[in-house]
Amino acid sequence: MKTYSPEETRALGRRLARQLCAGDVLLLWGNLGAGKSEMTRGIAEGLGVAGPVTSPSFTIMNMYDDGRVPLYHFDWYRLESAEELYEMGMEEYLGGDGVAVVEWPSQCPEAIPETHLAIRLEPSGENEREITFEPMGDFREILFD
Repeated sequence: MKTYSPEETRALGRRLARQLCAGDVLLLWGNLGAGKSEMTRGIAEGLGVAGPVTSPSFTIMNMYDDGRVPLYHFDWYRLESAEELYEMGMEEYLGGDGVAVVEWPSQCPEAIPETHLAIRLEPSGENEREITFEPMGDFREILFD
């Protein structure tokens, strides 16, 4: 799919959120500025999160529990090792009672669950993004109308 603005990327995230349920894990792949945070904001809006959604760059995870299911927003960019994730009880959040969205999963490949939705965001212009959705493991097919 292609989006042509940050607003369209958020709108695609809102549409995706309608199909998400507790236990879903989404991995966002893309370079700095690819639109990962915009996609996450759209997912949060689609889940009914009311407040602002900010990147958890320094806290590793932000939790939003005011939507229809909790949203666990991870940013693994600054991780030194998977040990940090296990110390914070990551396994409770990945595949748990909410939707987990992980930015920068490449920083900790050993912590990636087998079943997840890989979302790749590739800039193809100043505001254009090519976005692909690839179910991995037993993750179900995602369909957009």
